[in-house]
Amino acid sequence: MRTWDFYLPDEEVVATAWGKQLTGNPLNGAMLEELARRPQTGRSDLEVVVPLARLAHDEYEAHGTGGTALPNEDSRLLLRTLRAVLTRLGIDSFNPPFRDFDSFKKYWKASGAANSYQARRDLLEEEFGPLHQLLDARESNSLAGVLADPISPNKVTGWQRVDEEVNEMRRHFQSARTEQDYSNVGNDAVAALEALSAAAYEHERHGEPGVDEPPVPNTKARLGRVVDVELPGSESAELRKVVRAAIELAQATKHRRTGDRRSAGMAADAVLLVVNLVRRAIEPAG
Repeated sequence: MRTWDFYLPDEEVVATAWGKQLTGNPLNGAMLEELARRPQTGRSDLEVVVPLARLAHDEYEAHGTGGTALPNEDSRLLLRTLRAVLTRLGIDSFNPPFRDFDSFKKYWKASGAANSYQARRDLLEEEFGPLHQLLDARESNSLAGVLADPISPNKVTGWQRVDEEVNEMRRHFQSARTEQDYSNVGNDAVAALEALSAAAYEHERHGEPGVDEPPVPNTKARLGRVVDVELPGSESAELRKVVRAAIELAQATKHRRTGDRRSAGMAADAVLLVVNLVRRAIEPAG
């Protein structure tokens, strides 16, 4: 499940905040109310709570640093639903000193953050950061062993969208049974590569002089440039070949008319390889 699954995509809400008019999709209030009462059919609470926690964090940060179109009552529903799902999972460590946008504003003023967006971000990170780490660890443990895992003790990349897409791919592979299911794993693989393309590529650093920035879906060009820049020289030539070959494998799986567990699993493993190689490539050497 992804953060945008909690919104109503075909509707729009308009609000005024910070002296400007804001538009956005409204929350799916009926879904959140139902989640507060019981688990969603076909999805585990853990699968739901990871993106829900990130959504709540994002919306509260937006409210404190530029505005969001969500009304105050929706901000209250977000936290109430999040706490209800966490309670079902036996997690009681998340207890922020605010319950909605209005009380969050009072809290940041009382905490000396009235004149600093960054101070408000820091306040939210103190509340949500430990929760994200706990949930990421639980989710990684629940999905471990189905597809290849990195050797690194860090089971997440730190890129939110990449981690969401990778975990979605893991879940779909874990439950896949039909040819269509396995073909859809290929779609997830490509979505994960595109998220990695958006997160890892920086045109100022990785772009070729005089060449326009490649679009995000052109993962082969963008990630190829990332490894060319971050892993230069003949000693890294084989590694660069591995990354490019893995990208091509995942893309080929997406376009197959039929799928099977072996081919889908190998494509997904290839994507995990690329994700972890690229993450490691851009880390400072040491």
